[in-house]
Amino acid sequence: MALRDQIRIMVVDDMSTSRGLITQALDAFGVRNIVSAQDGQSALQSLSRSPVHLVISDYNMPGMSGLQLLQSLRQGANTKGCGFILITGRADRETIATGQKLGMNNFIAKPFTPQELRSCIEAVVGRL
Repeated sequence: MALRDQIRIMVVDDMSTSRGLITQALDAFGVRNIVSAQDGQSALQSLSRSPVHLVISDYNMPGMSGLQLLQSLRQGANTKGCGFILITGRADRETIATGQKLGMNNFIAKPFTPQELRSCIEAVVGRL
């Protein structure tokens, strides 16, 4: 069975359009087990009940940034081992360094193509 048939991915973004574009790209890659959340807090609640293999999260969200979500995930017994990709419009050195220190597995800068997203994901989880 291919990885794309087994992997469970959560997309976290406060913009429904962005969530939709990422979900569409994942679907085009053959990934079917996709859940989403519109903010970090609801993502944490969902993940505490049902962990995923990979979280793809926007950086800039109200209430809880992507890096704050990452920090919370790394502290949770059920979520500390999940992969984490940060999507950011400001891929500056400080943001990336902070993410790496917190345990971020990879990042992708906006705007990106579906193929760039696929490469980013495959660098973390393996070939889809």
